[in-house]
Amino acid sequence: MTRLSVEMLAADPVEPITSAGHAQLGIAVLAGIAVIVLLITKFKLHAFLALTIGSLALGAFAGAPLDKAITSFSAGLGSTVAGVGVLIALGAILGKLLADSGGADQIVDTILAKAGGRSMPWAMVLIASVIGLPLFFEVGIVLLIPVVLMVAKRGNYSLMRIGIPALAGLSVMHGLIPPHPGPLVAIDAVKANLGVTLALGILVAIPTVIIAGPVFSKYAARWVDVPAPEKMIPQRASEDLEKRPGFGVTIATVMLPVVLMLAKALVDIVIDDPENMVQRVFDVIGSPLIALLAAVLVAIFTLGRAAGFTKDRISSTVEKSLGPIAGILLIVGAGGGFKQTLIDSGVGQMILDISKDWSIPALLLAWLIAVAIRLATGSATVATISAAGLVAPLAADMSTTHASLLVLAIGAGSLFFSHVNDAGFWLVKEYFGLSVGQTIKTWSVMETIISVVAGGLVLLLSLVI
Repeated sequence: MTRLSVEMLAADPVEPITSAGHAQLGIAVLAGIAVIVLLITKFKLHAFLALTIGSLALGAFAGAPLDKAITSFSAGLGSTVAGVGVLIALGAILGKLLADSGGADQIVDTILAKAGGRSMPWAMVLIASVIGLPLFFEVGIVLLIPVVLMVAKRGNYSLMRIGIPALAGLSVMHGLIPPHPGPLVAIDAVKANLGVTLALGILVAIPTVIIAGPVFSKYAARWVDVPAPEKMIPQRASEDLEKRPGFGVTIATVMLPVVLMLAKALVDIVIDDPENMVQRVFDVIGSPLIALLAAVLVAIFTLGRAAGFTKDRISSTVEKSLGPIAGILLIVGAGGGFKQTLIDSGVGQMILDISKDWSIPALLLAWLIAVAIRLATGSATVATISAAGLVAPLAADMSTTHASLLVLAIGAGSLFFSHVNDAGFWLVKEYFGLSVGQTIKTWSVMETIISVVAGGLVLLLSLVI
């Protein structure tokens, strides 16, 4: 949902597309989510189609005219793609340039050259966290798997001792830190400040990734002791390159959008005067669109040209980066349509009314809703989008920091216990050569630790800020 539509909801509630009571709306929500879950898990339907059908089913169960339900879904899809679609595309371009230029390999090799022995799990979590900033989770896994397997084999390390920290770094970035799709959509839905959310997200992410990564990997290595499967070691991107960008310039390029967005948040806090020229400048350069666009333009020279790419090769790299995100954009857009259907049906207002009589904190409620949808659908992104739509009205009276914490609570809940209905589960299982039971003991438990620790830290922060 756009910033304008949230403000309108807070100031002047939208006229519901149905006059159904709370009981019928509650049943409609459960039925709509059940349709989505059934279509994704039982019939293996693509999440985009499942969310589209589930949105229309929600409207029908709530007693809304079909034409109004379609209008709500279309409006939500359009506003969501308008709000985050370009950011997802820019993030994909930056990630592709980082991977294809050998910049990611340069980061990995430089850090590994400095690490060894007991520090290796910490080096892996650092590598994954830095690389995971601009990359989607699946891309990050494919990029880091060769490194994990080679380090485990050459250094005679336990595969889980090296692999779990890398997976934890990627997963925490995916669930809590923009510009990943889930956090971006949640920020858009609850009208949170992106810079504040990014700052608080990093604050929550650091202890979370330490506990779920290097600390938990000690126990995971005892529970599951398997060798690195040699057949899964693919060729690294930089093996075909004559040269690649330097370590310092690569790190600077990756961190550029983060620094710009954090700078904007800091200036907003220090100056707090919309008419001040300095604040207006930082509001522009620190906006997600400009920050990511600047990073992409810089990356073309610092990564692409530094690797010896011609103009045609850079153009081809950019083009190839956009194809794989079509499905993600459609899922995110359809999730936004589902969210808007929830709101226009009056479900958001219903939760707002009911929660007034509950003693459960709004942040805990958001976490629990995200957990339930994550367990049912297996998708962290679907869980984030759906939960954000349900709890968005709760953010209307929240402070800037608490709205950001609401986003993080949703993101934390969306990572809870990945199991057999999650594509990430099978990706990890196959790459590491694990059985289903071994994957649950390691990957699934790690995801649960991330969710619980991050959720707990969010609740603690809400008490002090």
